[in-house]
Amino acid sequence: MPGHTENEIVIAAPMDLVWDMTNDLRGWPQLFSEYASLDILQEDGGTATFRLTMHPDENGQIWSWVSEREADPVTRTVEARRVETGPFEYMNIRWEYEENPAGTRMRWIQDFAMKPQAPLDDDGMTERINTNSKIQMELIRDKIEQRARARVGA
Repeated sequence: MPGHTENEIVIAAPMDLVWDMTNDLRGWPQLFSEYASLDILQEDGGTATFRLTMHPDENGQIWSWVSEREADPVTRTVEARRVETGPFEYMNIRWEYEENPAGTRMRWIQDFAMKPQAPLDDDGMTERINTNSKIQMELIRDKIEQRARARVGA
C-alpha cells in the first residue's frame, strides 16, 4: 500500500500572511527547522523548480533533492512533487489553505511510495512524516503568529 498522510493546523493569522510566508521559498530555511538551504533553479509565474538541502540527520547524512511546486493563489492550493525522488518511487504534496474563524487552516496531503532499497518502508515513512509534519507545522504557526502580532503592534 502506498503512503498517505494528512496533517493540518490552524494559524491565528490572516490568509494573506500565511500564504505569503509559506510560499516564500527563499525564506523556507528560516521558516522550517529541517532545511539548511533552498536554491531556486527555475521560476515561471507560480511555478518553481528548486533544490532543498536538509540539515544533517542523526547519522550525519545530508539529504538533498529537486522539487517542483505550482502555487495557485486563486484556489489557495499548491501542488508539488519531487523531481529527484531519492528513496521515494514518487512523492506528491498538496497544500491547502482555508479561512477559518480562528485564522487560517493550512493542510498538507502527501502521497508517496518508497523504493524497495529505501531505509524506511511506506509505513515507516508515514510515521516519520506524520511526526515531523506536526513539529514543522507548529513551528511555522508560531513564526507566522509572531509576525501577525508584530504587524498589529506596528
